[in-house]
Amino acid sequence: MEVRDKIVIVTGASSGIGLATARLLTGKRAKVALVARSKEKLEDLSKELAGSVAIPADMTKEQDIRGMVEETVNHYGRLDILINNAGRGYDAPLERIDTAKYRELFQLDVIGPLVAMQAAIPIMRNQGGGVIVNVSSGTSLMHLPNMSAYSSVKRALNAITLTACEELARDNIKVSVVYPYITLTDFNKNMVGAADFVETPAEDSGFRPPDAPEHVAQRIIEVIRSGGPEIFAHDWMKNLH
Repeated sequence: MEVRDKIVIVTGASSGIGLATARLLTGKRAKVALVARSKEKLEDLSKELAGSVAIPADMTKEQDIRGMVEETVNHYGRLDILINNAGRGYDAPLERIDTAKYRELFQLDVIGPLVAMQAAIPIMRNQGGGVIVNVSSGTSLMHLPNMSAYSSVKRALNAITLTACEELARDNIKVSVVYPYITLTDFNKNMVGAADFVETPAEDSGFRPPDAPEHVAQRIIEVIRSGGPEIFAHDWMKNLH
């Protein structure tokens, strides 16, 4: 699907990958519903991005999520693309995972996108098609120490996405998962238990240099256009499967 003149929801739009994606989409003449918890940030961003609208919502609250989709359709008259980008990480060894915090993580990173998809699918089906993109993580393809909580919820999101891809093909709804590599965002600042987490790896760590969020945003645009089930920040990540 080409993005020009399309109506797009971007969650987590106030910073990082979501912000870069919203800007790139606007530059390509899409109309973007900007979704995050911060009303003030979104309203400032909406003034910058032509044709956009600020829709504050908490992606852990089902009522907010369904309201976000409804408000988008009420404002623009339709919904063509849903980008589930909002999420949070968790850095902790397995034996120190706080189960209450893990449930909160699952609520945001898995249930939130699921509810958004459930709200968007009937609308897209009635329109004759649409695109859903779920932003996962390269950690979901790996077995990194301290990343079991985060990796596991993203693996759940991967499974939901790829299953939905099969289920919704007959409705002309393309569903894709994006696997970012380490990305230069505020991700580590918002991560649960992130005292020892280093987002920019040291030169001798064995990790490759991190990506700018604009790189991931470009990959999101690419998968919207191609309609493929998966896209990786880098081709070498396919070998992590």
